[in-house]
Amino acid sequence: MTSAPVTDWPLRLLLIGAMVALIALVFLGMWRGWRRRARKQRHIPAPSPMTIPIAGNPAIDDRSIVSGVYLGSVYAGRWLDRIVVHGLGVRSRVLVVVRDDAIDFDREGAPSFSISSTDLVAVRSDRGIAGRAYERGGIAVITWRLGEQVLDTGVRADRLSDQQALVELMSGLIAANAQGDERP
Repeated sequence: MTSAPVTDWPLRLLLIGAMVALIALVFLGMWRGWRRRARKQRHIPAPSPMTIPIAGNPAIDDRSIVSGVYLGSVYAGRWLDRIVVHGLGVRSRVLVVVRDDAIDFDREGAPSFSISSTDLVAVRSDRGIAGRAYERGGIAVITWRLGEQVLDTGVRADRLSDQQALVELMSGLIAANAQGDERP
């Protein structure tokens, strides 16, 4: 008595090769789409780099530092239209520092940048940005000007209390700038 062959090796290897080729094609298409989007967005200027180091800086109040996740930047009001130039579309860990004159985004594995307080337009708690959706109020969305473009940038703090504090700090910064603009 002989047993039936368990595996048809040539067919199995052909199917594995076809799957690997299909996965490679998907990744190639995603990479080409990302590069094409970057070419279309090359008119967007680079954001200002961070100028003040965060670690060990006595001028920075610990209450104005929030750790979390940088979710990405999009054109204002279009939460699925991600900005990919200058690393603005890369999701990363972040330390957000709210100062009197700027908001700094110290990012891990992606370019860090700063938003001048004069470029801030609005801040709100929202549920989604850049193709990511969370619970109601789970994301701090900062609306700001970068050259001629108005962008929304999403940050999700590690703790809910920090999330609320971040929105309040940035709202206070925007209000202070609005009062400064009204002075003669």
